[in-house]
Amino acid sequence: MASSKDYLEFVLDQLSGLDDISYRAMMGEYIIYYRGKVAGGIYDDRFLVKPVKAALEMMPDASWELPYEGGKEMLLVDDIDNKEFLTELFNAIYDELPAPKKKK
Repeated sequence: MASSKDYLEFVLDQLSGLDDISYRAMMGEYIIYYRGKVAGGIYDDRFLVKPVKAALEMMPDASWELPYEGGKEMLLVDDIDNKEFLTELFNAIYDELPAPKKKK
C-alpha cells in the first residue's frame, strides 16, 4: 500500500520547525531528508526513522518495523502529534546519520 500525500503533508507540517527538511518520492513512499541526510521515511502511512543511538534513547519503547519487504528495520515514531518532540528528535539524530553517498 502506498502512502498518502495527505499523510506526507501532515508529517512535513509537523517538521516545519526545522530548517532544510526535504523529501523524495520513491515507489509510492517518501524518503525524508534532514540537512541532506536520510533521517527516515513514510512507509504505508507510518513515519519511521533510522535506529541510531539518539533515536533509541529518545524512544526506548518504539516498535521496530520494516519499511518494506527486504528493508532494514526502522523505529516507528508514535508521538507524531508532538512538534517539539520531533524537532528534538531530528536535532538529536542528525550527527549520527550517515553522510550522503557521493554520486559518481
